Amino acid sequence: MGYDNIIVNVGDDYVGEIILNRPNQLNTFTLGLAWELDRALWEMEVDSKVRVIVLKGEGKAFCAGIDVSYIEGHSTQELRSWVESMEAPLVSISRMSKPVIAQVSGVAAANGAGLVAAADLAIAGTKARMGLTAINVGLNCIGPVVAVARSVGRKKALEMLFFGEFVQAEEAARLGLINRVVPDEELDQETRKWAQTLAVKSPIAMQIAKKAYYTAEDFDYHKAFDFMNEAFARLCSTEDAKEGVNAFREKRSPVWQEK
Repeated sequence: MGYDNIIVNVGDDYVGEIILNRPNQLNTFTLGLAWELDRALWEMEVDSKVRVIVLKGEGKAFCAGIDVSYIEGHSTQELRSWVESMEAPLVSISRMSKPVIAQVSGVAAANGAGLVAAADLAIAGTKARMGLTAINVGLNCIGPVVAVARSVGRKKALEMLFFGEFVQAEEAARLGLINRVVPDEELDQETRKWAQTLAVKSPIAMQIAKKAYYTAEDFDYHKAFDFMNEAFARLCSTEDAKEGVNAFREKRSPVWQEK
């Protein structure tokens, strides 16, 4: 089954790529795009040829938020279902085991900013900017701010939510919204290189680490240690753990067995 609103590529380097493909509308979310993005994420989650997922936008913007033309003429119940669909990919990323990298060029606004914050990692071009901008049209980014607040903390998240101003790439990196800033002309190359670096590491170790992190994120301090120690013990019993240790001792590249 094909896609109308996104482009999906899987390379021979274990890197999968999902491209939001509504460039004339600045890659804004519609129901179609949201459904397709969520489906593509879960399809890559079970694809043994994919170990790392890169998420990017076609054209001059990463994603300018949600197409709000749907709002008029719909009931509260219909709007609740609609907005849940808009946020579903953001939630799915946290439930998946494979790492997702957001590649940010141009504008990432409203739900687009939330998508960047929801990604496990993010890399941006120097001209990129992010903002929870819905307040400027009488709405508010009360969904995306959930992911943003996990990165920047309460005070800055509320400032972004209330004022709706853009944050430039360097400031976004300082706040923890993105990990790296690179020249725009090097963004594709540097993102791919970063993804490839992750893709050669043990897939099972990466996946256990991600799932354990998100599960333990809201535990109290001591319970988090208990849970993480159990996850580490499970990891130590895998074939990849044995292979990794042996490869290190033998000064060779590991051959991972578990996908």
